[in-house]
Amino acid sequence: MKRTSAASTTYSAKTGEVEQKWWLIDAEGLVVGRLAALIAMRLRGKHKARFTPHIDCGDHVVVVNAEKVVLTGNKRAQKTYHWHTGYPGGIKERTAGKVLSGRFPERVVEKAVERMMPKESPLARRQLAKLRVYAGAEHPHAAQSPEPIDMASLNRKNTRSY
Repeated sequence: MKRTSAASTTYSAKTGEVEQKWWLIDAEGLVVGRLAALIAMRLRGKHKARFTPHIDCGDHVVVVNAEKVVLTGNKRAQKTYHWHTGYPGGIKERTAGKVLSGRFPERVVEKAVERMMPKESPLARRQLAKLRVYAGAEHPHAAQSPEPIDMASLNRKNTRSY
């Protein structure tokens, strides 16, 4: 028996049909992991009813005050970021506290979001390119008029006072 009902078909978004919005998040006092989870969801487009896994349905996200994010527990001293120089014995590491107090504190948020995206795919790289993170309160995207998201009011665990 053949189905003829239009309600039983699955919707698949086309690239031209997707509407992308701009969001602004003030990261001051927010917990890094919870912030990164919300950003990754917005970048992928999973918050939309018409989410399609193989199409870039996500929105643009602008994060300000990334230097004022909070790491819970002892992560500021114990969480380490590793990289390799390419030379023998060239493995290096730096703690999250040094990165936050260093020259590019926005990299903590960028790395957290990057690690919550799908791994090693061209689609994930394209979605991650729509993330803009700034250490201070100023950003050059006022012309796009991003809508602010108050993450602190979504859940009381999203913020820490220390």
